Amino acid sequence: MFFRQVIGHHDIKAKLIRSAEEDRISHAQLFLGKEGSGALPLALAYACYLSCTGERNGDACGTCPSCIKYQKLVHPDLHLVFPVIKPEGGKRAVSDMFVHQWREAVIANPYLELSQWYETINAENKQGSIFVDESDEIVRKLSLKTYESAYKIVIVWMAEKMNVQAANKLLKILEEPNPGTVFLLVSASTGTMLPTILSRLQVVKLPPIGQRDLQEALMARHGLDEEKAGSIARMSDGNYLRALELMQTETLSWELDKFAEFMRLCYKADFPSILGWVEELDRTGREKQKEFLLYCVRMIRENLMLNLEATQLSRLTEEEKNFSVKFSRFIHTGNAGEIAAEFDKAMYHIESNAYGKLVLLDLAIQTARLIKKEK
Repeated sequence: MFFRQVIGHHDIKAKLIRSAEEDRISHAQLFLGKEGSGALPLALAYACYLSCTGERNGDACGTCPSCIKYQKLVHPDLHLVFPVIKPEGGKRAVSDMFVHQWREAVIANPYLELSQWYETINAENKQGSIFVDESDEIVRKLSLKTYESAYKIVIVWMAEKMNVQAANKLLKILEEPNPGTVFLLVSASTGTMLPTILSRLQVVKLPPIGQRDLQEALMARHGLDEEKAGSIARMSDGNYLRALELMQTETLSWELDKFAEFMRLCYKADFPSILGWVEELDRTGREKQKEFLLYCVRMIRENLMLNLEATQLSRLTEEEKNFSVKFSRFIHTGNAGEIAAEFDKAMYHIESNAYGKLVLLDLAIQTARLIKKEK
């Protein structure tokens, strides 16, 4: 991955390049950005730039042996860490056991999201994690000399999935790394990360991708005309993955259908039918459920904007707009915040391995109460 392949974030790229040229490279950095913002591509591009042995002119050269290996993610001084699942009957689970699948997935789509990765390794309802064995493996690898590069670089993708034991084992090496060691942690959220880990990291915060940058990327990479690319970029709210979904609307249609059905059932307080809805959603798996709940929060926000007649802020597709024209009158300043908070709470509980059916049923009960609340 090269800086020129990362969509937007021009100021951040410039700062990273400047830090390398001035030899002010922090040994432990956190690339913090929501999925679809490009945190992983940026970390990969930075690692490639640091290891490049050719002529760097605002980006890695792309032709030296190091760059060629980086494009295949096989550089011997690049160590990759990511959430994995424990195999059936296995006690040990480390990234090296899945590294071939991860390389293929990231090369195919550097903007890879967690749910896509879990589908690749057939996680189903299992929650992936970065286990304590991974920390032992990192320490072992970093005790060896570098092979080719001036740096040994460790990229930890979805660092928030590191369990407590793994995180505690990394504290010392994060604070006092071996010379030439660079940790690049990538995270969508710091909510579950240990404060002791965070205190050792220099944070690089990524905002959503700029609308114009995203529009130009959609035109260049996917052949969209200016008007179509502009429309998708506006609705995507700086999320490249959502832009890809909008180009292939099957997933969004499913989410809209489930959202509309849920809200109608809650308004009617039709709990026998709600139980059927809960059963069906529960079978989709935790990652799919979290994606759906996140979609619901967005729809609550969009419908509040419609209710307030702030249509210039709307990012709805035509299909979503057709539904929301009538539905938005039920989402107002008196209940929107509370409803969104219930969906956020459900997401947190699902991610914490709570019993999914119970979480979704409680969400329905609370939504049925709030949907009829007056302003």
